Amino acid sequence: MASLYFYYSSMDSGKSTYLLQAAHNYRSAGKRVLLLTPFIDDRFGVGKITSRIGLQSDAAAISESDNLFHQAGREHAEAKLSCIMVDEAQFLTSEQVWQLSDVVDHLKIPVLCFGLRTDAFGQPFPGSQTLLAIADEMTELKSICKKCEKKANMVLRLDETGEPVRSGGQVQIGGNDSYLSVCRKHYKEMLGI
Repeated sequence: MASLYFYYSSMDSGKSTYLLQAAHNYRSAGKRVLLLTPFIDDRFGVGKITSRIGLQSDAAAISESDNLFHQAGREHAEAKLSCIMVDEAQFLTSEQVWQLSDVVDHLKIPVLCFGLRTDAFGQPFPGSQTLLAIADEMTELKSICKKCEKKANMVLRLDETGEPVRSGGQVQIGGNDSYLSVCRKHYKEMLGI
């Protein structure tokens, strides 16, 4: 039975690695997989899913205006899809998450979404918030706090000198040079809250 899955965590937990491994498993079984990634995440090139350990795959780049149910329907009509996997799902709109639920409910295709739960200011992203509300199954992938050995469940945005940023836009694309995964205690301590 098809389901909508949400795999979430802080940064540097292996979300993209897990996605790419799952896609490999489907493909090695002769199954067709559609990989999607938001157009906005261009760190390694538009339409690329890349893990920190060097795994990479091409993916369809999607924008906020794309209807993911229609896109999946076209792809499925072309050749049967066994699964859809979405990297950086926090950047989806709430409407797009509902469209992915329609893919599951009407096209009977499993959808696996991977993303951050919250932004650098402790607020949920729209895509993540909707996934947390409607996903059939949710799994937290664990990362280690960069300041202690506890589980990292928060992300700090860093400025060019490595100091925590306390305000700004919700979306700023960056990697380990711009963000630090930490536990809640160290998040509060480093921000002075």
